[in-house]
Parts: sequence; structure tokens; C-alpha cells
Amino acid sequence: MDAEIIAVGSELLTPQRLDTNSLFLTDQLNGLGVEVITKYVVGDERELLADTVRRAMSRSRFVILSGGLGPTEDDVTRDAVALALDRKLIFHPEITDQLEQRFRKAGRVMAEVNRRQAFVIEGAEILANDRGTAPGQWIDDSDVSLMLLPGPPHELKAMFTRQCLPRLERVVPRQAIRTLVLRVAGMAESDLDQTISPVYKKYTNPVTTILAGEGDIQIHLRARCTTEADANALLSEVAGPIDLLLGDRIYSRNGEPLEAIVGELLKKHHATLSVAESMTAGWLAQRITSVPGSSNYFLGGFITYSKKMKSELLGVSDEILEQHGAVSKETAEAMAIGARRRTGSTFSLAITGEAGPDPSENVPVGTVYVGLADASGTMVIHRQFFGDRTRIRVFATQMALDMLRKKCGMVGV
Repeated sequence: MDAEIIAVGSELLTPQRLDTNSLFLTDQLNGLGVEVITKYVVGDERELLADTVRRAMSRSRFVILSGGLGPTEDDVTRDAVALALDRKLIFHPEITDQLEQRFRKAGRVMAEVNRRQAFVIEGAEILANDRGTAPGQWIDDSDVSLMLLPGPPHELKAMFTRQCLPRLERVVPRQAIRTLVLRVAGMAESDLDQTISPVYKKYTNPVTTILAGEGDIQIHLRARCTTEADANALLSEVAGPIDLLLGDRIYSRNGEPLEAIVGELLKKHHATLSVAESMTAGWLAQRITSVPGSSNYFLGGFITYSKKMKSELLGVSDEILEQHGAVSKETAEAMAIGARRRTGSTFSLAITGEAGPDPSENVPVGTVYVGLADASGTMVIHRQFFGDRTRIRVFATQMALDMLRKKCGMVGV
């Protein structure tokens, strides 16, 4: 069974407000085995909203609207759904009585405009709202069920959990939706798709989605079956060949970010880490320490933005800096060695590069060197990234963490 969610409110079309209700509703529906196929954000326009409701009903078994049930003129959800269904709005005086009692308990007088909330679409079941003034509505129309829910998240969540969920459980056949997320580093999206498409194109279930970020690609496999065991078996059937094709380029099989995977490896090997950053100016350390428990393996780091700091804090020689420059293989190597020597860490990572927007020292923007030092010696990788300053920095930190991940997988520490 499919569902569509319509978030109502012109404020949701501005940069200041974000629709979070649909995330909650999607999670709840997926738990029942109901697939959300479309989400809309519609402003406070009755005709447009009515048209959106009609189109959603033509495709899906369930249509859920959030917001637009308040007392003011711009709360148009009741009117729009009544228009879409060609049904009347019927005034329920008992709702007004309940609202007046609620206001009296709060020591207030109910405004006349609140009477608008007592209008219910013909044939609808009223969903009581014990956390606000806007009652919800459940409407069955032919083989489609519509749910009109209030916009405030604490009201919507309570109403859906207590009143909509039990109704859905009675009509939705048991079904399981399970998702497997594989995360890949060090590979372009086009190369990855070319490699794995012969596998996933054989299947319409699970559905495969590839999401590309800065230095990070996620492969989402989403299976829909009658039981959880069947869904998991289907995911394994598709993920197995993909795993063989990509090998160690897959760094996570549970959706965790690279910094969390690296942290687990360091803990497994009882190893410690330090960093030395120039171009990224602390971004690498921030990613590492964003993981709870990172103090167990992360000792600290150095932000050495200038040549003077590279020399004084890390011991990078003036000769290296003058002869090769601050952005060079030799400097990255010396920074990594210096950080490890100063902290006594098992591993150290160093990043130096040119993030722009203007080149310096005749180094092209996007030039990055990452150094890695441990007891066996040092290694440096050079890359040329494209994009703005932020994108280049993110790529650099991803590259550094992936170097360490692979190193931890190869050595016994």
C-alpha cells in the first residue's frame, strides 16, 4: 500500500520553516509496511490544495495532510478537502463547547474565529486533539483514506499515534520495509553506477537509490516484503554481488559515517590518533570528535595555518618550507611526522592544500596533500579537487579519514 503526505502552510515555502512532520509520518508508515511515494508542500491556497488532494487520491491508498486546521482565514485545509471530495462542511456545536471549556480552564475567553474549527467535512470521523484546539479528521472515500492532522508536531504526533495508527493497523496487511545503506569512498558516482548497475537493474524490488555527496556515495537498497525475514534475505541477495564488486571501497554497511567507522577501527586496535591541519583548519578534528567516545582514541591536534606555526609547533624545517612550499608532499609528510612525535600517537594525519578562492604560491586551487604517519613510516597522497572552498575542504577530510581506514585494515597495531 502507498501513501502520500501533504504539508500545508505558506510558511513552509520560506527559508525560515522546515517540514519535519513528514519525517515522523514516513517513519511510522514504513513501520507498517506502507510506502510513502510522494510528499508535497502546498501554500495556503484552497484551489491548489484541492487539486493536490485529488491527484494524491488518484494514486494512493492513504493521503495525510498536516497543518491548515487552525481558526484563521489562511487555514484552508478543511475547505480544500471538502472541495476535492465535493462534500459539505457541517458545523458541530459540541466541538465549540469543548473549545470554550478549554479556554475557560486556561482563564481566557474564546475568540469568535475559533468557531471555524468546529466545521467537519461531511462523513468524517472527528479525531480529538487533547494537546491543542484543532481537531483532526479521518475520511474514507471509496478505497482511499484521508487523515487531516494539526501542524504543531507535538499535536500531530500524539493524534497520529493514538488515533490514526490503530485504524491503520486494522486495514494494512502485514508487510515489512527494510533498508540497507552501503557507503562508499574514493569513487566517482558515474564509475560506481557503471560498476554495480548490472546487479541492481535486475530487480524492481528492492529499489536502488544512489546518493552522491562530497567524497561520499550512499547506496540505498529498499526491500518491501511480507515479512522482515524475506526483506532481509532479498537485501542480502542484491548486496552480496555489489559487495564483491566494490570491495574495500565500501566503508560502511550500516549507514554510519566514515569518522565513526575509523573510530571503531582505532578502538579495535587500541590505537590513538593525532592530526595536523593547515587548509582544513580544524575540520578534520571536528569530524573525528563528533563521534561519542572519541576521547578514547583521539589525543588532539594542531592547526598550523602559517609557515611559522608549521615550523614552531610541528618542527617542519625551514628548508622544506622554502624549497617545496607550504603546500607540498614534503610538507604534508613533515607535518604528519611532527604531530605524531609531539603527541606520541599511534597514527597521525596531516592536511595541507589550497582551498581558494585565489591560488597562492603558484599552487592551483583544489590542490590537496594528505600525510599519514605511523611506526612503519609515512605516506602522502596528492589529489586535485574541484569546487568551492567548502567542497574542497570536505573532500580533503574525507580523503584523510579513508586513508586511515584502509591503513587500519592492513596493519596489526
